[in-house]
Amino acid sequence: MPMDFNQQIIDEFRANKGQVGGPFEGARLLLLTTTGARSGAPHTTPLGYLPDGERLLVIASAGGSPKHPAWYHNLRADPQVTVETGLFTYTAKAVVLDGEERDRVFARAVELDPGWGAYEARSGRTLPVVALVPTDFGPPTGRMGDALISMHDNFRRELALIRREVAASGPRLAAQLRVNCLTMCQGLHVHHSREDEYMFPALEDRYPELAPVMARLRDEHAVVARLLGELQALLRAEDVEPAELLAEVERLTRELEAHLDYEEEQLVPLLN
Repeated sequence: MPMDFNQQIIDEFRANKGQVGGPFEGARLLLLTTTGARSGAPHTTPLGYLPDGERLLVIASAGGSPKHPAWYHNLRADPQVTVETGLFTYTAKAVVLDGEERDRVFARAVELDPGWGAYEARSGRTLPVVALVPTDFGPPTGRMGDALISMHDNFRRELALIRREVAASGPRLAAQLRVNCLTMCQGLHVHHSREDEYMFPALEDRYPELAPVMARLRDEHAVVARLLGELQALLRAEDVEPAELLAEVERLTRELEAHLDYEEEQLVPLLN
């Protein structure tokens, strides 16, 4: 992408918490900041990404150019990078995948979006796949309630992306789409487990009058956990149809959004 166009996307991304319009509207997008291999200066690039458990995957397509993009050369020289998702900024280690793992991940990407295969064919090279592995999320910045809202907004955004991807899928569920769903399920499970183990007990100790609220929130956690289990069981089936998956994702979304809204209404003023 031309530098001025890149900067427009970067500015819009940062101003709108990761949301951009134009050709990238509704896409999975992050900002990757690398250290220039020659200059030593920071360079930020907007990139599409794929979820993959705790890490994010990016592909050095350069729009089908025969040469690797500059950001790829930079991270080969210095794998310590910064990732911005719009809601979170953290440091990561860039790991270039190779062999069977690279081929398997790239095949998943092409199945979900054939454009990756077209880029590789046009480029005449094997497109590198890079895993961005978080190394330091750092402590929450700002007020605790605002940090909770950011975490919730991350789940809201991910569910919206998954619903869009499932609705646009063909008669067969793509392997990468399964990974997207399972990654979201795992992240939500971890978030609720941490709330149950740490945040909720701390709030109860300080505000005993919250007992009815906390009881409701825990009940809602149990409902969400059950729906996540049912969704994961469905994803393990080989013959799952996208329409069936979409119905389950929408059911989870309704329950989760109501829960997140109630939790924010009750807890954010106290946390802040």
